[in-house]
Amino acid sequence: MLLVVTYSRAARTTLRNVCRTHEGSVVRRFGRAALVESTEFGALLALRLREKHGADVQLERTEPLNEFERVPASVREAATAYESRDSPSTPYAKFAAGSDHPAPETLRDREL
Repeated sequence: MLLVVTYSRAARTTLRNVCRTHEGSVVRRFGRAALVESTEFGALLALRLREKHGADVQLERTEPLNEFERVPASVREAATAYESRDSPSTPYAKFAAGSDHPAPETLRDREL
């Protein structure tokens, strides 16, 4: 998929119009940003926006995250345990302290 992010009012307006006109090529819209299909037509739409608005439009190529292929089991298990915690207001650092779950500092330093 292609991620299109806009940084000006004019670029957001054009993005909104492109999304309305070409709904079949838009995967999802997020206000200031949109995901468009990774096709040549999707690239045409994205490049057209950048050509018109220059640096007010950022384009990125994305790929869906397969959590079972890319994310270590320890991180998946920590996320599951953290969401099942007894107190919803407990921050992750406090939750992970003294447990087998990875510390936030450790996670911040590791690339996926």
